Amino acid sequence: MNETIFQKMILPEELRSILEEKSNIVIPESRTHLYDLALGNSTNEIYEVGYDVPNKGIVTEVTVARCKNGAVVNYTDEYMRRRDPDSMVIADTKETDKPKYKDLYGENFNPLRDITFDWLKSQDLIVMPFMAGGSEFGYPALLVAPLNAGFFAAGLSDLQTFIPASEVPDNFKPRAIIYLAPPFRHTHFDGKQVVVHNRLEKMHELFSYNLYPGPSAKKGIYGVLLNIGEDEGWVTAHASTVKVITPYDNIITIMHEGASGGGKSEMLEPIHTELNGDIVLSTNTVTKEKTYIELSDSSELQPVTDDMALCHPSIQNDSGKLVVTDAEQGWFLRINHIDHYGTDPHYENLCIHPKEPLIFLNLQGTPNSTCLIWEHTMDAPGKPCPNPRVIMPRRFIPDIVSEPVEVDVRSFGVRMPACTKETPSYGIMGLFHVLPPALGWLWRLVAPRGFANPSILDSEGMSSEGVGSYWPFATGRMVDQANLLLEQIINTPNTRYILIPNQHVGAHKVSFMPQWIAREYLARRGSAKFRSEHLAESRCAILGYALDSLKIDGMTLSKGYLQTNYQPEVGNEGYDQGAKILLDFFKEELSKYLSPELHPLGRKIIECCLNDGTIDDYIELMPMKL
Repeated sequence: MNETIFQKMILPEELRSILEEKSNIVIPESRTHLYDLALGNSTNEIYEVGYDVPNKGIVTEVTVARCKNGAVVNYTDEYMRRRDPDSMVIADTKETDKPKYKDLYGENFNPLRDITFDWLKSQDLIVMPFMAGGSEFGYPALLVAPLNAGFFAAGLSDLQTFIPASEVPDNFKPRAIIYLAPPFRHTHFDGKQVVVHNRLEKMHELFSYNLYPGPSAKKGIYGVLLNIGEDEGWVTAHASTVKVITPYDNIITIMHEGASGGGKSEMLEPIHTELNGDIVLSTNTVTKEKTYIELSDSSELQPVTDDMALCHPSIQNDSGKLVVTDAEQGWFLRINHIDHYGTDPHYENLCIHPKEPLIFLNLQGTPNSTCLIWEHTMDAPGKPCPNPRVIMPRRFIPDIVSEPVEVDVRSFGVRMPACTKETPSYGIMGLFHVLPPALGWLWRLVAPRGFANPSILDSEGMSSEGVGSYWPFATGRMVDQANLLLEQIINTPNTRYILIPNQHVGAHKVSFMPQWIAREYLARRGSAKFRSEHLAESRCAILGYALDSLKIDGMTLSKGYLQTNYQPEVGNEGYDQGAKILLDFFKEELSKYLSPELHPLGRKIIECCLNDGTIDDYIELMPMKL
């Protein structure tokens, strides 16, 4: 049967030579089939995934436990439990700003490529066809992996559009192939996560030399879509998208972008409450005083995208708004914030009582028990892993929207530290800010990774995620992506821009409450635009406009939440020191884009920032509709 299926495919010669030498090749037929492969067979209660490494013997990389609600994957090496932001390497000779294999390792990639193919010839294999980017607008792709890495294939099948063996179409020609070879991280890469991208003509090869799906099955495929979009003139935004319907039937669609940890998944969640239903707006980090807020009715949420918003040209229209659809069939949800029962009843219910078994990562799993998503794997005694995950097929999510949507508001989320006059920091944002389009573009170029990022291995302090906040996953040049984003903003003048902090607002610890409040407030306003009297120019120009007042469900928030210099713990002194930190960081990052290929308008906007431009200066460059 496999031979018949492979005859339907148009495959590169190197892959054909691998397949011709193997007798034990599994092409999955169903999700149930993949789930059994994840555990080795249909009866195993626990399954170890290991490989023979020269001079080390069998190295166990992963254990997979069969729980009542899914397969629980745990990595034996603590380092493997989060995505390494430096995992991407480029093997080809096309233009790129990313590290090149030859520069890092002093030789061409082709010899290792051949060795990888030889290793795959020695393995029993899974070959899994799928569509990268969705069945309607996506691109044919393949996974070629050792058979014992079934959990990896099962996870990928939930993230993208899996094609069962019996449904492979004639002339299936993959645009991308993931080759999975886990032991090479020990033999060639000093134990590090490495994913090598090799961009050939009409073929994008990904060599994943590790078993964590973050940089390959998840972000590697994102890189494939970005590369195709770069060739064709469009982007896949790093964003969640949600339709918000108020109790009064106002409808607004918000697309929330940002670096990892910027609140994308949280924008899709109901507002978090205490067990008794109270809503904690903030906790003052100095006085420890809690402030509560009351909402009589919260809005209905209809999720559209969680992380990858496809902005394909075929779905754009004449509304003057950006139109997006989901580039994924499943969501790689981080659940580190769920540390006890009742924290997030929405996802707790979806995970504990799923329609079908799920794939969990970095959670405690005892065979034949229920995996509880607040019981995180321990990196060390008393130190829970900060990156527990579940892969949630979008068809399991209530009220999901599957058709393209017009975006009314593009928000950008940034993790903020606490800021006080005694300990000033860049955590000076108010609850949310309204941005002129030019500043909306600048924030997407700088994309601060921000405070205490739980998703990736990173150093302390402020750093940039790079253009679009998807730069870690892109394979080309920053300036090309910057130009694509600017043209996108120019072509969608009826979509508005806001900026939202999370974790802290000045001296107040707020978690993700600002985006939940902003979501409810904007939805209640409906299509009403902000008038100039509603807004105040921020003391720091790159923060655009702050709200002068905010009243929701009859409750008026104090001005210190909107303009943090009014907080007595911060004051003008702490604010201005924080503003300098932020502006200096912007100038350092933006100067990297000043190449001859930069769009002329983009150059003017960046130079405006470098010359300490005012909000009016930005609006003069790109008009803003109030």
